[in-house]
Amino acid sequence: MNVWLTWRAAIEQALYGENGFYLRERPSGHFRTSVEASPVFAEAVLRELVAVDDALGRPRTIHLVDIGAGEGRLAAGVLAVAPPELRSRLRVIGVDLAPRPARLPEEIEWACAVPDGIHGLVIANEWLDNIPVDIAEQTADGPRLVLVDPASGEERLGDRPRGADLAWLSRWWPMRAVGERAEIGRPRDEAWASVIVRLARGRAIAIDYAHSVDDRPPYGTLAGYRDGAIVAPVPDGSCDITAHVALDACAAAGERAGATTTALTTQRQALRALGVTGARPPAERAHSDPRGYLQALARASEEAELIASEGLGGFGWLAQEKPARALLLGAEQGVEGAVDALGRGLRGR
Repeated sequence: MNVWLTWRAAIEQALYGENGFYLRERPSGHFRTSVEASPVFAEAVLRELVAVDDALGRPRTIHLVDIGAGEGRLAAGVLAVAPPELRSRLRVIGVDLAPRPARLPEEIEWACAVPDGIHGLVIANEWLDNIPVDIAEQTADGPRLVLVDPASGEERLGDRPRGADLAWLSRWWPMRAVGERAEIGRPRDEAWASVIVRLARGRAIAIDYAHSVDDRPPYGTLAGYRDGAIVAPVPDGSCDITAHVALDACAAAGERAGATTTALTTQRQALRALGVTGARPPAERAHSDPRGYLQALARASEEAELIASEGLGGFGWLAQEKPARALLLGAEQGVEGAVDALGRGLRGR
């Protein structure tokens, strides 16, 4: 007998319910993120943190909050390369529903919710795409919710979305032809807004698969991942289930929650502004310093993967700040050029 749930309820159960995928599995065993690709990513996040720290006047305590921390690799990677003076003031908090990973450095705190009163940098790397959303399909009578049987993945149409979701669809993902589908991103907007509310001073960055209102995919992006491969998104707890993020809608929600500056760009542009270029070392170095040349060549390859337009470099980066004045002052004073360079590299959507 089929059990029909909305996709949002089914995904919530599959990923975070009793014995859910994210409470049971190690994410690195199923998909590759920028954190796993190279320690260069953690170094770039450190440069971002240093820029924010300087812009805030090097406070007694500076926060790094890693939301959706998973196995804690990003938090641990940044902590490992932080200079001693910064590390002595740094409070690192990993936020995840999964239990604290084994062998995580003692300095890293672990929490199941985003803390209040953050002064520093928040990173949400591939977090929003795993916040469950409902799916709607356009019919001759307007949008209808898509229901799913969690055991089989079989679908059927249900009721009309609620008023707030219909309004979200109208503004952020209008469907025009019968059969088109949309992923209703309102829960992600609310989740991101809650992060901005908890940011007292500093910057919050969301990094994810993304699209904008001008190029929404007509049939959605729902996908499953297991053991490094794309699989059918059956919400039975056996695989990760994800959908790309309407980061432009999240940005608007962040502004309503108090963000005073907003920048949308790609990972390629953001990391290049932070010094990740993928440039190969000069060939002549192979003769004068063979070992150093090989090390530099390996690093260039890792950097190139992080900024590849058709791969990780195509991820969306949403950066929002509170309050703008303090951070812009830091950029004007030339804090390693990082804040200013990042601003120049951003493009609005």
